[in-house]
Order: sequence, then structure tokens, then C-alpha cells
Amino acid sequence: MGSGWARAGSAWTAAGISPWKGCSGLGRGIDFKIKTVELQGKKIKLQIWDTAGQERFHTITTSYYRGAMGIMLVYDITNAKSFENISKWLRNIDEHANEDVERMLLGNKCDMEDKRVVPKAKGEQIAREHGIRFFETSAKANINIEKAFLTLAEDILRKTPVKEPNSENVDISSGGGVTGWKSKCC
Repeated sequence: MGSGWARAGSAWTAAGISPWKGCSGLGRGIDFKIKTVELQGKKIKLQIWDTAGQERFHTITTSYYRGAMGIMLVYDITNAKSFENISKWLRNIDEHANEDVERMLLGNKCDMEDKRVVPKAKGEQIAREHGIRFFETSAKANINIEKAFLTLAEDILRKTPVKEPNSENVDISSGGGVTGWKSKCC
């Protein structure tokens, strides 16, 4: 069973926020969505590639790390193995991503407290050790979904140099890890 993160786009749409535009034809198991948000007076294009951490996409995933501006690592709080894989993904990011890539750790399915096997403190600890942000989310119940995406986008925007004084648009595309942003798309 996955982390449940593929529901994030649907949850965000259900919250009355601009709908995602999906891409088809990418192959079974890879989910790709585009969403435009406005932050600090700039239109930000988010391109999210979700491989659900599947090993069969390892080669594709590592190539997307190189251009990623932000990466969300998601584990399922009801599945200890998904949490154990976070260390491997963090090593992959360290090996393949740009040094200044923004990273974020998300413990998903926080609406299933009665089935929790990964304590919140464990997620907080690994995030602290790696100097990254941490949120618990529920894609199903739409808890902290918008906050996580917008926080990561804001962190990326703070690092992005302004190319022109009157530039109104910034393109943040995704790739890598479980979910992330990449600097240039297809």
C-alpha cells in the first residue's frame, strides 16, 4: 500500500483551490500534475512528478533530482517500512540533487491516528537531523496539503534569483524523490 500521497492533487482541488491539470501517457505508475499558484505577486507554475517511491523508476527519479528545486519525501504513518525508506531517499537526494534543493518531509495519513505505527516524534527527529521542514498531512482529509505545497514553493521562491526587475512569473517544475519540483519541464 502506498503513502496515499497521490490523493494530494485531488484533495487540493476539493478544497476549492484551482484544479490540477494532469498529463497522461507518462506510463503506469508515474503521476504528473501541473498547478499554478500566486505567491508574493508572482505566478508560480508547480510541476509535480510522483513516482510513489517505486524502485522501478529509480533511474528516471535520479535524473529528475538534478534539476529539482524542491523535493517532498512522503511516508505513511501507518506503515513502518515507508518511513524506513526515507533514509535511502535522503541519501539519493544528497548524491544526485543540486546542493541547494529544498527538501521537505511529510508524514501522510495523519487522519488515521488509530492505525499509526510511526510516532510523530520520529518524523520530527529525522527532519531536524537533516535540517528540513516536517509536516504531518492527510491527503484524504485535506490536512496540511495546501500548507505543505505553498511552504515549499515559498522556500524555493526565496532562493530563486530575480532575473528581471519586472519579471512576474517563476517556473517551478517538479521531479525526483516521491514528489518534487524541477527547474525545467519536458
